Amino acid sequence: MAAHNELGKWGEDLAAGYLQRKGYTIVERDWKSGHRDIDIIASDENGTLVFIEVKTRRNRLFGDPEDAVDYRKLQSLRSAMNHYIKYHCIDAEVRLDIITVVGIMGEEPEIEHIIDVAL
Repeated sequence: MAAHNELGKWGEDLAAGYLQRKGYTIVERDWKSGHRDIDIIASDENGTLVFIEVKTRRNRLFGDPEDAVDYRKLQSLRSAMNHYIKYHCIDAEVRLDIITVVGIMGEEPEIEHIIDVAL
């Protein structure tokens, strides 16, 4: 596996563990809709279905990880979310969150959870 793929997988694993410690239930990981994907789909304590985009970086030299979730990425996420909701006939509150992970394997990373990103 390429180094950037390993870093991304590590970040997603950390994000999933973080969510579970916060009381979320992981529903799916790496859900795909054609060429679009959703990193984590979880349910919070209120029954809200939460779609989570995870961004992992080694450092902040080239900006904050959440800056990579630009207009085009939001469009792609919106499309994938709509497909998931229709495919699974979801009738619940939904939202989009971003979790950023900054660090390297073997060290304690910074994890930030940005709740309810505007679509």
